[in-house]
Amino acid sequence: MDTEADPHVGLRGARAPEFQRVAIAGSQATNGNGAGQAHGRWPAGTIASRVLVLNASYEPINVCNVRRATVLVLKERAEVIERGEGALHSERLVFRRPCVIRLIRYVRVPRDAHRRKITRKAVLARDAWTCQYCGSQSGGLTVDHVIPRSRGGESVWENIVASCAPCNRKKANLTPREARMHPRSRPRPPGPNVFIRLASPRIPVVWERYLVAA
Repeated sequence: MDTEADPHVGLRGARAPEFQRVAIAGSQATNGNGAGQAHGRWPAGTIASRVLVLNASYEPINVCNVRRATVLVLKERAEVIERGEGALHSERLVFRRPCVIRLIRYVRVPRDAHRRKITRKAVLARDAWTCQYCGSQSGGLTVDHVIPRSRGGESVWENIVASCAPCNRKKANLTPREARMHPRSRPRPPGPNVFIRLASPRIPVVWERYLVAA
């Protein structure tokens, strides 16, 4: 059974009584002076760590934090596929930190869900931080409208590519044919992997198998 819903289903606002106790036990203990100390078996920053969310089909669709991932699992809306280091604790439960979870019910992601977020970082990530005209991977990359806006070009994924500063200046207000500069690959809207990598720049090794397969 599938569900017409936002891919972030269940990731906000959910609360499970048992997890509330887990969060309290795992967040911070207080010493005699009232100063906070990290729980002995909960590595610092665990609750803010990122968790990869897979659809029921194993397609990566989102990134959430450990708190939201644990709520989904305890409410039986998701299952843990990969676990990380450390554990969350409550009086009755020891829950190993999830690293990858899979939704139990398939969520239909709108086809245009990722078309709305056209940003410089997203364009550069989609194009692997590589100039689409010369192949340079210099640190001064910008974005270029393949068909200049002054020539009727639109600000859409299909008309924006990563470009180094020299190529951007060289192409100027010319069309690809006029400048004899054509993108190395046809620009298109990015898949969810681009936004996952932007949400978690440091990708855990265990995530890669799911991102590569997508």
